[in-house]
Amino acid sequence: MRFSLHSRASNVDAMSASNLISRWSAAFRSRALWSGAFGVCAIIVVNCPAHADPLADSRTDPRAVIELFTSQGCSSCPPADKILGELSNDPTIIAMSWPIDYWDYLGWKDTLADSRFSARQRAYSRARGDREVYTPQVVVNGSAHVIGSDRARIESAIDETARSDRVMRVPVTLSLTDHQIKVSVAAGKTPAVLHGEVWICSIARSVPIAISRGENRGLEITYHNVVRHLLKVGDWNGGSESWTVPLENVAREGVDGVVVYVQDGGRDQPGPMLGARYTSLH
Repeated sequence: MRFSLHSRASNVDAMSASNLISRWSAAFRSRALWSGAFGVCAIIVVNCPAHADPLADSRTDPRAVIELFTSQGCSSCPPADKILGELSNDPTIIAMSWPIDYWDYLGWKDTLADSRFSARQRAYSRARGDREVYTPQVVVNGSAHVIGSDRARIESAIDETARSDRVMRVPVTLSLTDHQIKVSVAAGKTPAVLHGEVWICSIARSVPIAISRGENRGLEITYHNVVRHLLKVGDWNGGSESWTVPLENVAREGVDGVVVYVQDGGRDQPGPMLGARYTSLH
């Protein structure tokens, strides 16, 4: 079987996949792909009292944030895209697709990709210290990465990361009133959770794409919970804090939901997910 820089590991065992990924990572280091950086996002944020309006979304508190780095130009990605759609139906999981742009040279320009998403994936690899960037790649709770088409390994990583006293320990609530999104972050539940950055993502829940060229030519693939825009809301310092974001700052054509997450570290060195919440805009 021919292997490219994509993760084509569905028919190899976990050890073989790990070895392949290491070789792909070495190939990446010789490319200019590592030079990208996050763009700066503008936002209007107004502080509001901590006793904000009641939560608009009554879903169960999430146990995991799943981030899939995917590409329309990667023939190994459709199974992972399907799995992400299945995971998005679990009310205890916040699942997001982050389409990357570094495979655009293969003959098809990803219509959903954003260079900031590619930079986020590379930032994760730098924070871990392994330089492993590939598609389809899933990052679980900001802490572990696995092949995105391996459902069992994703579930295993959820369980493993949940053992940390830092991961998903901070309650986050959202409410929608008067064309504003109110974000409230409670005080940390453990001494290990004392600070983080608060980000808001605009989400398109279902985006069908017909692909006419490249490795997936002739296919129509539905992408789930696609990130269309992201903004930094503020910095959380361990106590109970709230912010208000005008809805117009996150509303985009096709956007029908938002995810807010609190994450340790920073944009260039993202760490464990401390808390998150999703709510529908319709």
